[in-house]
Amino acid sequence: MLNSSGGVSLAALFKGLIVIPLLAAPLVGCKPENKFRPPPPPQISVATPLKESVVPYTVQTGNAVAFNTVDLVARVEGFLSQINYKDGGLVRKGDLLFLIDPTTYQAQLEGAKAQLDAAKAELVQAQAEFTRQDTLLKQNVSAASAWDKAKAKRDSDQANVENQQANVAIAQINLGYTKVLAPFDGIVTKHLISVGELVGNGVATKLATIVQLDPIYVTFNMSEQDVLNIRANMTEHRLTLEQLSQIPLNVGLMNEEGFPHKGHLEYVSPELDPTTGTILVRGLFENPNRDLLPGFFTRIQVPMGLKAATTLLVPSRVVAEDQAGSYLLVVNKDDVVEQRRIKTGQSLPGGLREITSGLSADDRVVLSTNGRAIPGKKVVPQAGTIAAGPASISVSPK
Repeated sequence: MLNSSGGVSLAALFKGLIVIPLLAAPLVGCKPENKFRPPPPPQISVATPLKESVVPYTVQTGNAVAFNTVDLVARVEGFLSQINYKDGGLVRKGDLLFLIDPTTYQAQLEGAKAQLDAAKAELVQAQAEFTRQDTLLKQNVSAASAWDKAKAKRDSDQANVENQQANVAIAQINLGYTKVLAPFDGIVTKHLISVGELVGNGVATKLATIVQLDPIYVTFNMSEQDVLNIRANMTEHRLTLEQLSQIPLNVGLMNEEGFPHKGHLEYVSPELDPTTGTILVRGLFENPNRDLLPGFFTRIQVPMGLKAATTLLVPSRVVAEDQAGSYLLVVNKDDVVEQRRIKTGQSLPGGLREITSGLSADDRVVLSTNGRAIPGKKVVPQAGTIAAGPASISVSPK
């Protein structure tokens, strides 16, 4: 409103200032509120445990032992003239490994044969004289003393022939001892005597050692409790020795996963060692590639019975432990993660673990291991699968 001088009146100016804040007030009241919205529940892979029939077994520790180990020795005296193998090389049964100079023993054999021929000639003469004296005695031409003398000479010459035959045999044996042959297929260690050295001088000189590696033994000791458990599981089966040898054993080395080497039970000691409370058991394994060497530390998978039992299996990686024991994470019917206390059994090939109690076939086990599954928190379960491992060991004695 203009005043008399043509300007804006003071009342009109204040009126406009009051209207502007009133118009701005509604604009301030319409601003959206900044509220926290929680993230959606994480998606977690879950699966029900595998349900399979598995033969119960125990894992023992033991050592590989050579099937045969023999020290090669010089059994006759002489100078070593040949070494016919490479140190650490594979040899076959009957291969010539060492040769001791046979000259002396060949001459002794020829001398023994000559003495035998002479003894045989004397026996022929003595037999002829005895026959002549026997004829004369029957004709009452000769005296009985002459007959007795002829008979004694014949018997003495017969004994001499037998003695000379024994000397020839001994000479042949000694000549044979100059050749040291491989008694079986195996690996020969480094030679301990060099060519030209005198061996067998009063004692048997060790030349090297031969070791048979294929097949190979694995020996281990089982506790009294394990033996009793196995006997209890086999009460319905009285196994013969032949059936006992059909029970499989699987072996793994320290740097191997699982038990890749297959063999069978070969020997069980007939008595328990009272000092250790254990019984010695031995298995036999084919070893064509010499993967197992004598002295290697081994893990042995031993069946605890003949019958397979149905059990629940989960991946070993999802089994966790704390001071209270082993547990799994499972998702309940409300899709909330729970910590489930369990008892574990044997580990199986394929990274599986047996669960003996605390888990049911319908439980949804958490397979994710990225830390998003937290007990007490809700999740969105996603159906996963647990891959079945290789077939477990089976026992079926005929």
